[in-house]
Amino acid sequence: QVQLVESGGGLVQPGGSLRLSCAASGSGFSLYVMGWYRQAPGRQRELVATITSGGSTIYADSAKGRFTISRDNAKNTVYLQINSLKPEDTALYYCYQMRGVRGYWGQGTQVTVSS
Repeated sequence: QVQLVESGGGLVQPGGSLRLSCAASGSGFSLYVMGWYRQAPGRQRELVATITSGGSTIYADSAKGRFTISRDNAKNTVYLQINSLKPEDTALYYCYQMRGVRGYWGQGTQVTVSS
């Protein structure tokens, strides 16, 4: 059974930084595409970034320049570094793992950007 557990969210002032973590259970972590999505209140869930098993990354236009996705296969963990946080980054951030044609989601970690 695959479990994805996010952590690292919180309340941060505009301009601050956060590093989100997602710890994955199950075997073969290094083989799978991992991603981060977010969902703001009243909006649809949207892609933030993905990273392949080989380390190739894709970012949403809104995430380019301030977000960095990375992975540590030895720790079965994927990270999302977010710098220069803005109020519009406020959302529930979800970790995602693609295993073949099936995807798995974590429960999310809340990021709130407010002064």
